Amino acid sequence: MQIDIRDQILRNLDQHIFRASLISLEEGIAAGQKVFVSRAERLGADFEILKEEGAKILRGEPVLQLKGTAKQITLAEERLIGWILKASGIATAASSAKRLAGGKFEVISGGWKKMPFSLKNYVRDAIRAGGVRFRICEDPFIYLDKNYVAMLGGIRKALISDTKFENRVKVIQLKTHDEKLADESKVAVRFGANILMIDTGRKGDIATVSRTLRRAGLRIKVKLAYAGNIELCDLPQLQKEDLDMVDIGRAIVDAPLLDMRLEVIR
Repeated sequence: MQIDIRDQILRNLDQHIFRASLISLEEGIAAGQKVFVSRAERLGADFEILKEEGAKILRGEPVLQLKGTAKQITLAEERLIGWILKASGIATAASSAKRLAGGKFEVISGGWKKMPFSLKNYVRDAIRAGGVRFRICEDPFIYLDKNYVAMLGGIRKALISDTKFENRVKVIQLKTHDEKLADESKVAVRFGANILMIDTGRKGDIATVSRTLRRAGLRIKVKLAYAGNIELCDLPQLQKEDLDMVDIGRAIVDAPLLDMRLEVIR
């Protein structure tokens, strides 16, 4: 049986109860409380949440307080606070993205789908805490990505095959370029697509699709979304494009931790 060296270091403090505060070292948005609470309860430590999910945090503000034995405090630093730091980093990036969009288009973040299955709900909650949707549409919808399109035989056949889902919003992913992209965008709208996801990462493709649909009198029938290696610093420039939605993945989901420290209160 492996010995925990903390038990030896803290052996004379068994009867002592300590308080500690988790203090933010930068401004941001609080998130991760749901997971924190479930794990803190397992640890047996008392706690008080001072900043609820979605709340703004100022530099130097406490986010939560803990009360427990010396061992519980050290375990909390090792096992608990990371859930708050990472989720708050994601929420802060999502909030920043929404602000940088300037109201010109809606920001969504679907990158949670690429996360390990056990983390999906945790990441989605953090995105939502930042004020951003994690799905492209709130209504019941069907998303036909490039693999569905390929297996079903192309955009027209993919949309025709989904006629039984008439009550759902139809989203289709466009991954081609230039003339083929223009042709596919017209076909998609004419066969019932409600949202076109231009998932190419090439800003010039936005203008290609927009121009093609406007000339054909189809732009009014569809919403345009754009995705592909978008950084937060790209958002002000994207305000000039004809877009309804921008999907930001890694720049939000893989955002750095919101820096905080756990400090024992003497």
